[in-house]
Amino acid sequence: MDVSEHMAVGSLNEPPAAMTIAEWMTRSGVGFGTSGARGLVSAMSDAVCFAYTLGYLRHLESCGEFGAGSPVALAGDLRPSTPRILRACAAAIHHAGGVPIFCGFVPTPALCLYAYGRSIPSLMVTGSHIPSDRNGIKFNRAGGEFLKGDEAGMRVQQVTLPEGRFDNTGMLIDNDPLPEPIDVLSTYCARYADFFGSKALHGLKLAVYQHSAVGRDLLVSVLESLGAQVIRLGRSECFVPVDTEAVRQEDRAQARHWALKHEFDALLTTDGDSDRPLLADRHGIWLRGDVLGILAARFLQARAVATPVNSNTALEQTGFAEEISRTRIGSPYVVQAMTEAAQKGIAPSVGYEANGGFLLATPVALQGRSLEALPTRDAVLPMLCALVAARGCGDDLTALLDTLPPRFTVSDRLAPLASTRSLTGIARLREETIATGSLMPFSASCGPLSRLDETDGLRLIFENNAVVHFRPSGNAPELRVYAEAGNEDVAGQLLQMGLALAAPWRD
Repeated sequence: MDVSEHMAVGSLNEPPAAMTIAEWMTRSGVGFGTSGARGLVSAMSDAVCFAYTLGYLRHLESCGEFGAGSPVALAGDLRPSTPRILRACAAAIHHAGGVPIFCGFVPTPALCLYAYGRSIPSLMVTGSHIPSDRNGIKFNRAGGEFLKGDEAGMRVQQVTLPEGRFDNTGMLIDNDPLPEPIDVLSTYCARYADFFGSKALHGLKLAVYQHSAVGRDLLVSVLESLGAQVIRLGRSECFVPVDTEAVRQEDRAQARHWALKHEFDALLTTDGDSDRPLLADRHGIWLRGDVLGILAARFLQARAVATPVNSNTALEQTGFAEEISRTRIGSPYVVQAMTEAAQKGIAPSVGYEANGGFLLATPVALQGRSLEALPTRDAVLPMLCALVAARGCGDDLTALLDTLPPRFTVSDRLAPLASTRSLTGIARLREETIATGSLMPFSASCGPLSRLDETDGLRLIFENNAVVHFRPSGNAPELRVYAEAGNEDVAGQLLQMGLALAAPWRD
């Protein structure tokens, strides 16, 4: 069981006069994942969110990025708990002497584009793809994402809650409204219209699966600004946890149904905070995010590419990048690697993740147009790159995919499965593979084990270059399982073997 699931909601009542953020994390069960603080909504009381924001600002103050009168931009996604958490964060900014700049309910990259462009801190209240009973706060520095060193710096900050501000359940007594939102969407939309041009998608019929993504209307506006005909599908007033890396079976079936019914050229959507893309071809078949990353990086003529170890290895086989860095899973690691490449003068320097989020460490110039750097996950750019690149393949994304080497990756998850159980199971699996040099049932079809990669989790590489990878999620109590092979059916079989192997870890 995830620690936050058995913490009493009132366990933070009457906390000590001062606690470090690390102590707040232990007491609340709301810890750091790969993308900021996340936990059950029931554990994310106003007091917890207020304290975390104070710790964040104290860390920024130590870095010279926050002080009295400093602006701090904030925004959120569309899950029900987001407005309350935003109010708690804004209250903490006020308490610390800062000025909250509310950017509305907008995509994370739109918030970051605004904040990075003004060199001011920002935070996004979002749980991304996870269910609505959970939420999170993603923190940013004035010039880029929070890195692991920033997380460590925030953990040691000691904060004291102001007396008389919270009731006995940890909720704010004076619930001040958020400031009026400013417009950050116009600039974000213009970013793509200016780079790709108003006729880039002319003649295409594109569908947008809107569900509950915060960027659902913005995505339509961007596509229309590039000349596409857009149809809107699947809008929901209830939060839908669309995971771009482990696509739900209902979303797979729905996409195929819509493809037959509407005869579009492509179907586009994003996760909850619209920083991770999901793109389907005219048959309603969703593209893998790491393959989409390869297409986007190649289109942008990237010389340096940073991507986590679980991304498709067709990247190395394409040969267009001079430098490839394989990192741990999580945007902070990708940001660090692509930034290091940029500092060495290798540009364009880009990064992407298996979930499809695409990052730009340096500006890009193509055909007389330029695109400024945006070193945070973005959902819109990689989908536009693929659609424009497919124009040379008869507007057929499947034909575009055929220009890549045949490497197929699939993934799924076991949930709920606490991280402690996942780690125990992985440790036993590691011992077995080291002791025997092989692992049934994989070795029967893949040959002996060639090597282990422990960059993040346990990645098994077999003699025929097939891969099976086990990793606990950093954001939720679940185990991620990945498989890769030169044949799609074989990759699917390996994935099912991996899930079956890990299933007893729940017991």
